[in-house]
Amino acid sequence: MSSDRQKPPAGSPACGYTNYTEGETPEAFPKTGEGATGIEREVWDALYAVDDPEMPVSVVDLGLIYNVFVEPIDTTDRSQNAPSNRAVIEMTLTYSGCPARELLTNDVKCAAETVPEIADAEIRLRYSPPWNVNMVTDDGRTALRKFGLSV
Repeated sequence: MSSDRQKPPAGSPACGYTNYTEGETPEAFPKTGEGATGIEREVWDALYAVDDPEMPVSVVDLGLIYNVFVEPIDTTDRSQNAPSNRAVIEMTLTYSGCPARELLTNDVKCAAETVPEIADAEIRLRYSPPWNVNMVTDDGRTALRKFGLSV
């Protein structure tokens, strides 16, 4: 075990690799879907239902969602009533080696695909800008405090 790795707050089951120190918050973060309309708004709403697997806070409120956009897909070989859009979700993790990566990205993909107009969702992991605790929304901070973390 590396001595420079920060330990999680005492009594917390939070990931031991997550750095809860403050960093510089990039402009326009956290992203919350504010101002989104139509299908894009529906995707954001679906993402609010996805909690981090280690704590009861939505991935949106944790500041893990960097962008959501909807793009049309080719429906030539599909029925006329089939959904004709793809959701593209750009997101990050609290750290690049997160053991819940597959679970979390699958949950986000599945949530986006619950939107009736979405045929498929693509998850693009980004590590720039790096996540930091300042990207957590006020609601996320409240939930983290209730969970026992000091943020």
